[in-house]
Amino acid sequence: MHAVPFLMFQGDAQDALMLWKRAFPDHIEVAALERHASGEFEGRLSSARFTLGGTEWRVSDSPIPHAFTFTPSTSFFVECDDEGQLRHAAEVLGKGGKVMMPLDSYEFAALFTWISDVHGVSWQLSLPFPPAA
Repeated sequence: MHAVPFLMFQGDAQDALMLWKRAFPDHIEVAALERHASGEFEGRLSSARFTLGGTEWRVSDSPIPHAFTFTPSTSFFVECDDEGQLRHAAEVLGKGGKVMMPLDSYEFAALFTWISDVHGVSWQLSLPFPPAA
């Protein structure tokens, strides 16, 4: 068995993927892109596969209208390698989005923020405390 996160959009899957590539420039690798061949969604992503931090993801633009979107109750937790990486991702992902927990030091992380990007996808970005000596 193999399970992956799958995110369904209604026309902005490619924009979301490009935003995430800017936020994590050295950590996203696109494996496959397929586009809708006809109709109102012609040229938009029917399916895309990529990896982020070693995990495979899928995104799609659904041509079928739906009355739901993303909520913060489902989020992606990213443990960053260093402060610069976290601050860069927070800046890129937070532009036009919402902050649910401001960038700060918390009892559970040296640096942490919880944000929703402009597409409504929720991200928890964390820099762990260094290991105790």
